[in-house]
Amino acid sequence: MGISLRQAVKVGAYVLGKRLKGEKRYPLVLMLEPLFRCNLACAGCGKIQFPEEILRKNLTPEECFRAADECGAPVVTIAGGEPLIHPQIDEIVKGLIERKKFVYLCTNAILLKKNMQKFKPSPYFTFSIHLDGMKKQHDKLVCRDGVFDQAVEAIKLAKEAGFRVTTNTTVFEGEDPKDLHEMFDFLASLGIDGMMISPGYSYEKAPDQEHFLKRDRTKALFKEIFAPLKNGRGKKWNFNHSPFFIQFLTGERDYECTPWGNPNYNVFGWQKPCYLLGEGYTNTFKELLENTKWEEYGRKSGNPKCADCMVHCGYEPTAVIDATANFKNMLVSLKSLK
Repeated sequence: MGISLRQAVKVGAYVLGKRLKGEKRYPLVLMLEPLFRCNLACAGCGKIQFPEEILRKNLTPEECFRAADECGAPVVTIAGGEPLIHPQIDEIVKGLIERKKFVYLCTNAILLKKNMQKFKPSPYFTFSIHLDGMKKQHDKLVCRDGVFDQAVEAIKLAKEAGFRVTTNTTVFEGEDPKDLHEMFDFLASLGIDGMMISPGYSYEKAPDQEHFLKRDRTKALFKEIFAPLKNGRGKKWNFNHSPFFIQFLTGERDYECTPWGNPNYNVFGWQKPCYLLGEGYTNTFKELLENTKWEEYGRKSGNPKCADCMVHCGYEPTAVIDATANFKNMLVSLKSLK
């Protein structure tokens, strides 16, 4: 597992502390979007479809720190848009690290070579680089030639400079597991610190709505994707996930969504109810927890928008909480650490 022992211990202690206090709803990862603007226009993305006046907006570092303090989650994922476009992104990262947050900066890596000197290696900081396949597939999905090569160059430079580097892969309908296996082998050869993989996000605003996976298809496809882990080929593959989330994707475990586990804060405020569904905003995290009708979301609710979702932002928190549910599960999680 690509998660460091330091992060696993801190997150585990955090979850156990919340359980001892009897708290039922609490965040694990703050999904922070300081801007929606991007230098790519991927067909599967629903974050760049806003009007120009919204795309020009940036959260200030102070707004980002306030959200992190208010939320209290031990991990912060900085997404967007493209975070490296933000003129104060280095200040945001520095301030979050000073708060002892584990920070993952999600980037397509086009601007990483130019901006790498703004950051310092830290056990609390990781570059999470978007890669949806090998060269032909990745460049096709991001709708621009040459991006794969830029990302690979950036990974090599970041690793040489002493940074933690992980990758983030979104899987859509029509993917060939063999192509993903080739990518996993290639990324392992680069010495990355972990890979994250998730079914395609069902963004309502995304131009391409045909390639989002249905639930049964997700389980079948991910069973093929992760099959080499059981026959020895995937020994060098290092996934930045709880082993229980991987078992959920393959249908070996059945979970309900924990949408408050990965709350989203962006230029509009706290997004209801989750990263994927924009059904209103609140000014404070407390309002998000208390005023959202959580019973109207998740598979058991019968909400058609949630019926096929198996995305990490809703189900990874459930898996992490399950990993600390008993001593047996904690041992399984500890054994998966590298």
